Amino acid sequence: MRHAVDDEDFLLESYNFPLPQERIAQFPPEERGTSRMLVMPRFGSLDLEHRNFCDLPSCLPRGALLVVNNSRVLQARLVGTRATGGRVEFLLLTPLPLIRERARNDKQGGQSAEVLGLVRAGGSVRDGEHLAFGAGLGVTILESGPFGQRRVRLSWRGDLQEAFAATGHIPLPPYIKRPDDGEDAFRYQTVYASSEKVGSVAAPTAGLHFTGQMRATLEEQGFEWAEVTLYVGYGTFTPVRSADIRAHRMHREHVEVPEATALAIDRAKREKRPVVAVGTTSLRTLEGVAALCGRVQPYTGWTDIFLYPGREFRVTDGLLTNFHLPESSLLMLVAAFAGRKRVLEAYAAAVSQGYRFFSYGDAMLIR
Repeated sequence: MRHAVDDEDFLLESYNFPLPQERIAQFPPEERGTSRMLVMPRFGSLDLEHRNFCDLPSCLPRGALLVVNNSRVLQARLVGTRATGGRVEFLLLTPLPLIRERARNDKQGGQSAEVLGLVRAGGSVRDGEHLAFGAGLGVTILESGPFGQRRVRLSWRGDLQEAFAATGHIPLPPYIKRPDDGEDAFRYQTVYASSEKVGSVAAPTAGLHFTGQMRATLEEQGFEWAEVTLYVGYGTFTPVRSADIRAHRMHREHVEVPEATALAIDRAKREKRPVVAVGTTSLRTLEGVAALCGRVQPYTGWTDIFLYPGREFRVTDGLLTNFHLPESSLLMLVAAFAGRKRVLEAYAAAVSQGYRFFSYGDAMLIR
């Protein structure tokens, strides 16, 4: 079952909405799990419920399988000084597992690998320039790419993850107008983020609401839990620049679906239990793999799936998510799932009711 689509659904300008600056959350809630939650039906009359995240078990469809993204955010933003004395920033976009696969020993006793990243400096940064950061991390610019991306050679000594942890910063989104701090190192991670899945440059923010107690409560009440991995990168947060959104091309992101998750989804479908994606990255993983393989099966590879009105959802029946930026690919995904006009009406209600928006903001359950 799909929502009806009209020509306005394909226009970038159709995904704009008024949002006062004070509605953009600059900090997480004082206590994890205390956010508000707007509940809306995916189809039918738009009967909105204003609830709290602690009400999640009573709001979920009975017997639902929750699928979460267990990727962990890396301190991927490096700040250093160029040879000219100017400040420079580098944001790593390549997940750590892929870097480790590509790593080569160098003559100085360290390691290096070609990766993708974003470079920001006061002046132009030329190909061939070397940038030195703390903890033995270095970046040599190899080639400029589209929209600020650079192919670079990353060099390091010792453990790469520890080097980034020692000198890097949590890459808070640009709409959070403050430096990251020690609290962000904890609060900008989900409680179930895996130490073996480090490499995202943004958090799968719908999962930030969960506590260990909430997960235990869900298990006690018979809700099943499964995990996938999508290393959040440029594909998730790059702006849509095409007036006709169908011309937009997503940058690919690396995903993993373990066998246990594929089996859980197959079992839920056979038993006619709903699959609820926790976050747009979990949803994109499920739908991306299903589009490539015909169904959700064990998979390690890439997805560049772009979900907008008219696209088919093969797997996902419900979605827990946050409120997204105007004209973003994530808002288009939610509009495809629940109908653009319906979603924008729900967003208008959220604004009027004082909900907090974006990464550290409140939750929205579409069921």
